[in-house]
Amino acid sequence: MADLLQSFVTRVDQITEWFGRTVSWLTVAMVVVTFVIVVVRYVFNAGSIAVQESVTYMHALVFLIGSAYTLKHAGHVRVDIFYRPASARIKAWVDLFGAFFLLIPVCGFIGWASWDYVSASWSLHEGSREAGGLPGVFLLKSSILLMAALLILQALAESCRSILQLRDARN
Repeated sequence: MADLLQSFVTRVDQITEWFGRTVSWLTVAMVVVTFVIVVVRYVFNAGSIAVQESVTYMHALVFLIGSAYTLKHAGHVRVDIFYRPASARIKAWVDLFGAFFLLIPVCGFIGWASWDYVSASWSLHEGSREAGGLPGVFLLKSSILLMAALLILQALAESCRSILQLRDARN
């Protein structure tokens, strides 16, 4: 059983790591595109709505898709005044209960609540409201569902990691 849990944790960690590292390149792209927007606007007195919107899209993707990566690397905000000095066993229990009673239900609710929102966007192939804007708003909105799914997967992996840690501490 422990090997199965460890295998699951390893595989989910690999998936999360891939998504996180991939989406992290968008931060570099945002800097470059923002620089280009400023130069084109102030030097050439020109601009593009689609290019400006692309920065917003990249920014949203970094936060939505990168959230599971942040969870994996313990980068989310905690009440560290209580968590940091706790023993490894207490931390494992906090992580386990936090995942099952907070994170997974909230992500499930986000997925459930946004399903109709994303479905409606797909049915219209929703694009930008701005003339000359990006046509793929429905794709951007889909990243909400992807965020919820990735966070649930990583929460399950973190829970399995906690269970393994509690099991090892008992032996």
